[in-house]
Amino acid sequence: MSVSSELSQGFPTTTRDRQRFAVRRAGWGGSASALGTLALGFVAVAELRPQAPESLPPFVFRESRGAEPAGPAKPSAGWLTAEELARRQVTSLSEALRQVAGVPAVTSGAAGMITSVFTRGANSNQTLLLVDGLRLNDPNTDYAVFLGGACLAACDSLEVSHGPQSTLYGGEAVGGLISLRASRGQGSPSGRVALEAGSFGTFQGSVSTQGTRGMDAWSLSLRGGRTRNERANNAFTSHNAVLRLDRTLRPGLEATTTLRWFRGAYGSPGDRFTNDPDNREREDNLLATAQLQVSRGPWQTRLLAGGQDRRFAAVSPFPAPRPTAETRVTNRRGVLDAQSTFRGWSGHLLLGGATLEANHTRNTGFGNINRRQRLAAVFLHDEFRPRPDLHLSLGVRNDDFDTFGRASTGRANASWAPAGSAFRWGAGFGTGFRSPSFLDLYGQSAFYRGNPGLRPERARGWELGGEWRGGGGRWTVGLTLFELGLRDLIASTRDFRSVENILRAHTRGWELTWRLRWAEIATISGHYAYLEAENLTAGTRLLRRPRHRGGLDVWRPWGGGFSAGASLVATGQREDVHARTFRTIDGEDYVVARLYAQQRLSSEWYLRGRLENALDERYEEVHGYPAIGRGVFLALERGF
Repeated sequence: MSVSSELSQGFPTTTRDRQRFAVRRAGWGGSASALGTLALGFVAVAELRPQAPESLPPFVFRESRGAEPAGPAKPSAGWLTAEELARRQVTSLSEALRQVAGVPAVTSGAAGMITSVFTRGANSNQTLLLVDGLRLNDPNTDYAVFLGGACLAACDSLEVSHGPQSTLYGGEAVGGLISLRASRGQGSPSGRVALEAGSFGTFQGSVSTQGTRGMDAWSLSLRGGRTRNERANNAFTSHNAVLRLDRTLRPGLEATTTLRWFRGAYGSPGDRFTNDPDNREREDNLLATAQLQVSRGPWQTRLLAGGQDRRFAAVSPFPAPRPTAETRVTNRRGVLDAQSTFRGWSGHLLLGGATLEANHTRNTGFGNINRRQRLAAVFLHDEFRPRPDLHLSLGVRNDDFDTFGRASTGRANASWAPAGSAFRWGAGFGTGFRSPSFLDLYGQSAFYRGNPGLRPERARGWELGGEWRGGGGRWTVGLTLFELGLRDLIASTRDFRSVENILRAHTRGWELTWRLRWAEIATISGHYAYLEAENLTAGTRLLRRPRHRGGLDVWRPWGGGFSAGASLVATGQREDVHARTFRTIDGEDYVVARLYAQQRLSSEWYLRGRLENALDERYEEVHGYPAIGRGVFLALERGF
């Protein structure tokens, strides 16, 4: 897998593989104009037929490890339900992340290829991905393949929290947190079967079922398919399975089990200047959790045990007599997590707990890694209301690693929701860290030696934002200002023979989100993010962080069981690296549009269709790695 930390992160490091990024010129002004025209058109239609206001969901505060107190939401927290993702016909995790402000997702080529995220300008390895409550990535466990190839299950919901989140979740939560969860089954037993076919030889199928019966609830989703994409040796095959089982053992005692499996296999031709005919890569990622939740009086305790087994292989055949080059990476993780919530202190919600983790990484590639690590962490978090309209929180955490030592973090938030006011505002300050990898600490080769004396990378960030609702609950607008400082970043020494904590970086900007629901007419949602990201040590702009990024989604039910929607995602002004010369270049701007529609044929049958890259924009999110062109996809679905 050609992933360059030097180029993909924007900081020089020791990783030798290179991933080169750029974008096709489309003109940011034209992108913004298209977004605005589409939005205004649907607003005009809505104004022709005013209806009674439709209530929006209540404000929800979601940064408390599932405790979910009743305080107002931070404007910078994004939340997409399984129902909304299904309505938009978004089935891949990478595409879902493009629906969220402040999370630039960059894919190195066509469907299924590796994907990086740069939440608020932080490195792609400084965003934590939680899957069913279990962290999927760490400095030794990559998530680029999972982000690029994993499909969303019919029961999945997606939450994104921006800014440092290490106080609740530990390392890697520097730029933010992405949480993917299988939802609890609901209602009478039901299910769906779907088959989809389309451009580029694409064929995939899915089966899902969920429901409750007595004291039990379940949700199961199976999805798999294949596409050959457009380039030679670039076919992608994936299999996804998600299972969640819930059982109420007795009042106040619930058990939950989740199992998630992803397998992806694809040809990896490299950049378009290389066009390697036979490189192949594959990954298996298996995650399982078992959880017990006890509620008694003001106490609620959750015990979670989980494990991960990831196996990645990259094969590069060479003509005889050279032997085939093969790299294998195995990551295994075991986690025990305990947390208790106490609500018996008037106006307070106390949350405390501990985490034990053991992981083992073997990597036959550069550095020849075979190492183990143990982690013990404790955390304490208090959320309190000194008055009904004011919500405050304060938390601390200490992580103790047996490889490099300790890292302590803290976070404070404030939310104000005046009674009877449509305006809510919030502010927060937090610290985060990313621990050194085994390669950084212990890697060995003829030209490189790790540095056991490394410190963790550190971050401090603040944000200030507000959310405003109007029109009797028909629309909402959120605006957040933020700043993130990064220090002790790990990078190569001048002779490239080791690494040190020698870099600093700084990002700042603002994020705007909006949503309009006009009764039965249309739903319009969108986002825009402005970002300045600078490598302070070198005095240059960080690579692949777009200064401008926005998106718009418009959906309308037309009656007779027919509904349709359109969306745009636009990116502008970023620096990149030329795939052949490795020179820093100005990345070209681009805009990508998609259309989707659904027709209910009967009470059980549905016909769905989508037009991806509707403008047939020929662009490269990664310079030298062409994105897929226009594609038409049709699906037939039956409910039961």
